[in-house]
Amino acid sequence: MQIHTNGFSWFDVADDVKELLILAAKTWENTEESTKYMQQALAKTGDNTDVLVAAYRYFYYKNNYVLALTTAEKITAKIKKAESLPDDWQELKPILVNRHEEYQIRLYLTAYAASGLVLAKLGKIEEAKEISTRIKGIDDKNDFGAGILLDILTRPPEADD
Repeated sequence: MQIHTNGFSWFDVADDVKELLILAAKTWENTEESTKYMQQALAKTGDNTDVLVAAYRYFYYKNNYVLALTTAEKITAKIKKAESLPDDWQELKPILVNRHEEYQIRLYLTAYAASGLVLAKLGKIEEAKEISTRIKGIDDKNDFGAGILLDILTRPPEADD
């Protein structure tokens, strides 16, 4: 099968990895086969950010929330290390507020908010609320969707009517 990988020019990975990502997309309907291709792409690239983001999206839309969460956490850990971000939220929050327009920090916030969404999907509501509250405290424009998730998670049951 001849696959043209130039359609993924924004991915800074080898053509064989791009080919695996394309095969994962082309075999989407066959979850077992497409997952195999995605796992191979991840294995070949380690912690390449573009592939991690693609894998998160893949696993999320395949409703594989455990792997989506693991992947989102890999993204945040990679950025945390690269940017020398502190573990303590009280130290981290002002850094995120001041640097929220930087690409890496936006990706960190996006992945962190995504982990909150996935935690909610997994039924870990309190953890999801904590993450959503943290992101909402930084995100006054609701760019990362945490405010919406927090509203859903904290809505009184009678408000659903």
